[in-house]
Formats: sequence, C-alpha cells, structure tokens
Amino acid sequence: MKVAVTGLRGIPDVMGGVETHCEEMLPRVKAIHPSLDITVFARAPYVKNPEYDFRGVSVVSVSSPVSVWQEAIVSTFNAIMAARRDGMDVIHIHAIGPALLTPMARLLGLKVVLTHHGEDYKRAKWGRFPRFALKTGERFGLWFANHVIAVSPSLTKRLQQSFPSASSRISYIPNGAPELPDAPGDALSRFSLEQGKYVLAVARLVPEKGLHDLITAHAQIDDGRKLVIVGGADHASDYSESLLKLANENIIFTGLQDRGTLRELYENADLFVMPSYHEGLPIAALEAGSCSTPMLLSDIQPNLDIGLPESDYFPVGNTGALAEALNQPTYLYRVDAAEFRRKFDWDQIAMQTSSVYQKIMAGQGGSKAVTMDDHTKSTGQDQ
Repeated sequence: MKVAVTGLRGIPDVMGGVETHCEEMLPRVKAIHPSLDITVFARAPYVKNPEYDFRGVSVVSVSSPVSVWQEAIVSTFNAIMAARRDGMDVIHIHAIGPALLTPMARLLGLKVVLTHHGEDYKRAKWGRFPRFALKTGERFGLWFANHVIAVSPSLTKRLQQSFPSASSRISYIPNGAPELPDAPGDALSRFSLEQGKYVLAVARLVPEKGLHDLITAHAQIDDGRKLVIVGGADHASDYSESLLKLANENIIFTGLQDRGTLRELYENADLFVMPSYHEGLPIAALEAGSCSTPMLLSDIQPNLDIGLPESDYFPVGNTGALAEALNQPTYLYRVDAAEFRRKFDWDQIAMQTSSVYQKIMAGQGGSKAVTMDDHTKSTGQDQ
C-alpha cells in the first residue's frame, strides 16, 4: 500500500502541531508495517532538500508559495496531483483548510483519510472569506473522506452530532505525549535562566495563543520569575512584532528551538502556561506533561479534554484570574508524566492510524463517501 501525506509544512523540526504530530506518528506507522510506502509531500520553502528520508518515511517537496492563506491550498493541490501521478492508494490530508480538496482527491481515484486537528475557522487572524473557506473545507472533508480522525473527544462528539450521516466514519485518535530527546544542556546558560526561576510558554506568536494575556498577567506578579516564550510566527505580522517589542531582561523570546532544547526548558521551568483561545489537542501541553512540568491552562474545551484537575485551569482571557493563579504555589499544578504517556501514547496512536489505512483499503469501516444527496438528508451539518 502507498500512502501520501499532505496538509503539513514538512518534517522533521518544522514548527507546528500538525508537523509534530506527523513527525511522531508516521515513522511509528512505518515500523508497524515496514512494507507500507509512506510519502510526505512537504512545502518546498520549509524543507532544505527536494527529496530525503526521515526514519523510513520519504519526504518529497512540492511547489508552494509562502502565504498565510494560499500555501495550504496550492501545496495540497500539488501533493494530490503528485500522489495520483505516483500511483498512491491513500492520501492522508491533515487539517480542514487542505480538506477543501477532498472531492478532487476522490475524483482522481484516491482514498482519503482526513485528520481534523481543530476548528481553525475560530482563529482570530482569519477574515470572513477564509473562515467561510475553512468551514467549507470541514464540510467537504466530512462529506467526502473515506475516514475522518478527530484529535479530541469533544471535537469527535461535535462532528458526529453535526454530520450524522458521517458518524460511522469518524473516530477519535488523539495527539500524543512524546518523550523528547536528550537535552543539550546549555539552554539555561544561553538564555540567562536559572532552574525553577521562570514561567514557560511554547506557542506560535499569533493572537489565538493568548500570549498577550500571559504577558499582562506576568507584569502583575513580582516574584523574580522570568517569562520565557518559545516559538515564532508563521508569517511576520503586526501582532508578532508587537509582542517582540516587549522583550526585556524579564520577558525572553527564544524563537523556535529544537526538541532537545525544549526538553531542557520544560524540565527546568517552575511552571508551564498555555493561555490559548483556540487549540486542537495541544501538543505543547502534552510535551510539558511528559516532562512532569507543572502546568496552568486556559479553560477552553480542547485544554479541558486533557483531563487535568480543575485547579489547573483558569478562565480564558481573564488576566486577573491568570495573575492570581500565577501567584499560587506551583505544587498545586503538578502533573504525572507516566499518566500522560499512558493516556496519550504515540505507539498506540500509530497502531490505530495504521488500522484506519488497512480498513479503508479493505472497504471496511464505512468507507463509502457521503454524496451531496446524503448531505441533504442529514440535519445540523452547519453548526
């Protein structure tokens, strides 16, 4: 069986939750089924070489602009055409923007798996037309994909309720909590940090991550802890530039860091904070949990899906409540790394995903695509 993967920028070491998901999962799927031919069609501007191998997975670059909106569609179109040309059996599309092209992939004879990583149309950066396009991508994916994977239980339930005719083709397979590689050991010195003397956030510099709220709340406390923000912006924006202007000796922006450095920063942080307004099932929080980092998260549903105690959450957007929570003893926010790894196990996730591939190739698991006639007989799809 030949499986193409699209919708991501590339692997390895490319910023983004979808990218981390594929970097962790796909080599494990390959290890489970060595005869499986997996090719990631990456966006050319984000990878160094046109073709290479990553832990048994082929990575091939396809032409793509560097554009907030256009790159996902253009690169996915090129990936579908390449998959058809190369005789692929299955194309695995990640995210609902690229899912706009699900009908095209089906018309070209490919079986389609869609992983729905979250309701991207809720992101603050999108205007009216991109929101409409993303919602249409969600609908096309749910109507026409052979199988849909949702990364959180609340998202799975919502999709099954909103698209009842597709419910048998929707399954919950979460993101995982990775065991990050050994730390290089120089991160604290590079960023002038002390163990247990900083609060850590790991996120892209975009409005929906709520970093402005964290910076505001951090300014209200005076306990000597620095604020460290790891991550960059997909594309430069007024918002990202406004955040970077706030950098000083107590607010440190490290930019994008490799996964070993991330491990060192997680393991030595006093507290990990995720103030997001929008997430899928947040991989950064799962990484922090796998490193036993105490954590404090906004109370949006995808964060609640992680299943932490109530005390580990604060009302999203409420900087006063966040500041109050930051002032509490850190031991209140401790987590169990072993429990995280058991609950969000990448090996089990890879096994479940490979099972989806096998079933749709065998014509099992409700793989018949939903037609437009089926859609008109269903109710509630546009919620």
